[in-house]
Amino acid sequence: MESRRQSLGRTGEEMARKYLEQHGFKIIKRNFRCLVGEIDLIALHHGVLVFIEVKTRTADVLGSPLESVDGRKQRRVMRAAMFYLSQHRLHDHEARFDVVGVSMKTGTPMIEHIANAFDFSEGG
Repeated sequence: MESRRQSLGRTGEEMARKYLEQHGFKIIKRNFRCLVGEIDLIALHHGVLVFIEVKTRTADVLGSPLESVDGRKQRRVMRAAMFYLSQHRLHDHEARFDVVGVSMKTGTPMIEHIANAFDFSEGG
């Protein structure tokens, strides 16, 4: 049975997917999981492979959705991205990390997208 938190996350990811597709992203993988981490969405955008972390919040008590992608979370996403690149032999492919925040604290969801939010050199 899906928890309330999981349901909220799934809803946010679906909103993010639709938003990104409307902005020219081609989603190639959803919820990529491996031993070292997870990536919510993987997409192609203007020839660049984009690893996308989606955070959804109903309140700012724990900070904004974007603030919740701290160094620890960035490192987990980076490790999963390295695994994906290795698995698909894409080490030479241009890649970046984006973060999409979905705030549902008002009646109308607000989506904020930060392209190139962090890179492989950050977070160690």
